[in-house]
Amino acid sequence: MSYLEYSVKTTPSGWRKVLYLNWPIVILLTAIACVGFLMLYSVAGGSFSPWAEPQMKRYLLGLAVMFIVALVPIWFWRNMAVVAYLVSLALLLAVEFFGTVGMGAQRWIDIGFMRLQPSELMKIALVMVLAAYYDWLPIKKTSHPFWVLLPVLIILLPTGMVLTQPDLGTALLLMISGGLMMFLAGVHWAYFGGVIAAGIGTVAAVFESRGTDWQLLKDYQYKRIDTFLDPSQDPLGAGYHITQAKIAMGSGGWTGRGFMQGTQSRLNFLPEKHTDFIFNTLAEEFGFIGGFSLLVLYVLILVFCVISALQNKDRFSSLLILGVGLTLFLFFAVNMSMVMGLAPVVGVPLPLVSYGGSAMLVLMLAFGLVQSAHIHRPR
Repeated sequence: MSYLEYSVKTTPSGWRKVLYLNWPIVILLTAIACVGFLMLYSVAGGSFSPWAEPQMKRYLLGLAVMFIVALVPIWFWRNMAVVAYLVSLALLLAVEFFGTVGMGAQRWIDIGFMRLQPSELMKIALVMVLAAYYDWLPIKKTSHPFWVLLPVLIILLPTGMVLTQPDLGTALLLMISGGLMMFLAGVHWAYFGGVIAAGIGTVAAVFESRGTDWQLLKDYQYKRIDTFLDPSQDPLGAGYHITQAKIAMGSGGWTGRGFMQGTQSRLNFLPEKHTDFIFNTLAEEFGFIGGFSLLVLYVLILVFCVISALQNKDRFSSLLILGVGLTLFLFFAVNMSMVMGLAPVVGVPLPLVSYGGSAMLVLMLAFGLVQSAHIHRPR
């Protein structure tokens, strides 16, 4: 009996599949989304409009998408991985010609009821196609130079397209998540050591070239680096966002000022308070305890993803689950680091908490894939 036949015979059928969902993940996702509804209600001054109500509707739609995707056998999604990747590439290309501009960047396609951000779809499509690639590739060929080059090209192609939008944050996330997928698949550590060494050398060269005839960056780009390292150099200009974010976070203390009592967000000192910097609003109103509690919810999702991946005997399913978990980790880790001043501000939303349609729906679709892999694993 083949693996596929064994999998079909040992997995539940029909609506009984709902009973086999990874319900702890569903509950944790809903809990995080509820935190987002609460904070969007707060930053709107105690109103469900303009942010909380649309976010609730999007989450319900996302939940429905997750359940539908979960009920479809995982082998179907494995066969659709290349199609998903090519469609996402086509949508990224369409952005160049038909994309709408917002905040100085051309990243979205207007589809009527919402603005679709194809780069969000690519985050999941990239995980799918790399998981399918390493499921197809014999393990003994994983570290062969030729078979390493192909996934590198698969990663760099959408990364370059996203970088031209311009969207540095998403481009970096695509590159890092793709590299981590290769690492999880078993690519030899020496390749990653070489990339890290080249990265360190490049950073060193950038700083060494400053003020010389062969300066690698423009003066204004060096100024941005200086502002990141010390925002107080330009507190009313380039350093304004992170300075106000730190004030909001620090003023929350251990327990916070109280719900809807945050001065930085209510008086509009905090920029992008409903999107990129919503974690600072949470920290100001609920303090360290509130921020740490949200972090625990994210970490618990990662724990259940790892457990599910370890229980799964299918290589594609295991890599897919770990890839989605890593994508979630990169989202919240980069966002939290960014708003605390530990990383440059690159415009990465906080998963399920920041206001936004594309990011939420794509993340729920991704966890639908996780649920499909969990339901249809051999028992």
